[in-house]
Amino acid sequence: MLKSQNEQLSLHSTLYSKIPENHILRLINNAIDLDYITAKLRKHYNEFYGRPAKQPEMLIRILILKHLYDLSDEAVIEQCEYNLAYKWFVGLNPEEDLPESSLLTKFRKKKLAGTELDDILCEVVRQCVDKGIIKDTRMSIDCTHTHANTVKKIPERIMKRLAEKILKNIEIETGSIPEDINTEIPNYKEIEDHKVAKETMKNYVEELIDSVEYQIDTSSAPQTLQAIEKAKEILSDPKFMEQKGLRSLVDEDARVGNKTKTDSFFGYKVELAMLPQDGIITAVNVHDGAYVDGTDFKGLYNQTKESGITIKECYGDKAYFRQAILEQLESNNVDIYIPVSEAVYKMDETKFRYNKDSDQWFCEMGNCTVSKKSTVRKKQGREYKYLWYYFEKEKCRNCPIRSECVKGTRVARALEISVNTPKYYGYSQREKTEEFKVKYKIRARHEGKNAELKRFHGMDRAKGYGLSSMLIQAKLTALAANLKRITKLVSSLSNAILHIVVIRGDSLSIAWDF
Repeated sequence: MLKSQNEQLSLHSTLYSKIPENHILRLINNAIDLDYITAKLRKHYNEFYGRPAKQPEMLIRILILKHLYDLSDEAVIEQCEYNLAYKWFVGLNPEEDLPESSLLTKFRKKKLAGTELDDILCEVVRQCVDKGIIKDTRMSIDCTHTHANTVKKIPERIMKRLAEKILKNIEIETGSIPEDINTEIPNYKEIEDHKVAKETMKNYVEELIDSVEYQIDTSSAPQTLQAIEKAKEILSDPKFMEQKGLRSLVDEDARVGNKTKTDSFFGYKVELAMLPQDGIITAVNVHDGAYVDGTDFKGLYNQTKESGITIKECYGDKAYFRQAILEQLESNNVDIYIPVSEAVYKMDETKFRYNKDSDQWFCEMGNCTVSKKSTVRKKQGREYKYLWYYFEKEKCRNCPIRSECVKGTRVARALEISVNTPKYYGYSQREKTEEFKVKYKIRARHEGKNAELKRFHGMDRAKGYGLSSMLIQAKLTALAANLKRITKLVSSLSNAILHIVVIRGDSLSIAWDF
């Protein structure tokens, strides 16, 4: 049950006058109104029954401090006890008690597990738009990786832990392990061949499960049954044995991902949408390490628009050069600044060029296509559309490089391409323009924001375990980083110098210098 917030200042509150007016926490408090948080989270509390609960706004403020200064739950509560600025920001009098650090964990899991943090982040951005603090109309999107709060393990080690857990639960729930059950877990480290070691451990666990289910009534041993079901679930996943699925029993949601062709990581991918000019994050989502960049683009784009941002330009790296993303941006009249991906656009422009007005391809010798037809091919149960462009026969017949170009018994060259290749050709030509190159430089600011979140706000490593925990961490980190950035934007506005130049009597020219 939520009680009315105590706003009565005590005599000791005069100590807060020692906090400088330009302190970052004072600037945050003056720039953004966080009163709406309690109303936003009120639905999670019983209106009439239960013990008086701590104010959600106060707990959110504590969590902002935690991620602003990269502290643990215990450390942020401890610092709030003796740091005047922290306690003032939280909204308590100097002599008032702070909640236990364990309450922060309960609050995150029970009150912030849904879309509440998205709404809070969206409201902060909306306030900035309404107050004129941010006016950026460009959106940048990118993924950054976060390491899991554990290490990845080989399948043999995981299967050993599964077997140990089953045997341990049997002993706890039944008092002893039946003699017919083989308790000698193979030592996989003594097996040199990795494949043989995996198969040996898998065979042992499967035989152990069959033996336990035959010897023991698992209906009266719920923990043993739960361990067996978990083992069956893991072993049934073909990705597990190939080391592409679950790699830890501590954090079952983390996955192995690739930063480059030769460098991998174990953890999560955090995808951020931000305003590159103002440095404000507008939307955040988290996926496991195997996530393909841009899959959740639509959700991040829509959340950015809900914040009150009018998106006129969109920036991304090659990973976002995908048909669905390009079509969505085009349908919303957004200028696209995304480099062409060679994996999507497979055309040798040194040999072929395209004229979109006549819908013709020209080869390096000047020959042009005179007809085309479309075909459909099936791959792995899916249909893919292709276009065939046919060059003029006589020119191909007399071409000096015919032997290098025309293969087999064909008379003339036929060019097979995907249905999107002509459109991608236009993007490729635009990418080479000076205007594209100059504007695209602003995307580099997203890399700086990723580095800031990791270096100063602890997003280089997960604080907890599981996707939901990482999601809350990423969104709270984005909220804290936004508030810090907003103070700089507000300071720039407040330090502007107003120049008034009198022109022709009573006409005034007004300009702001930043």
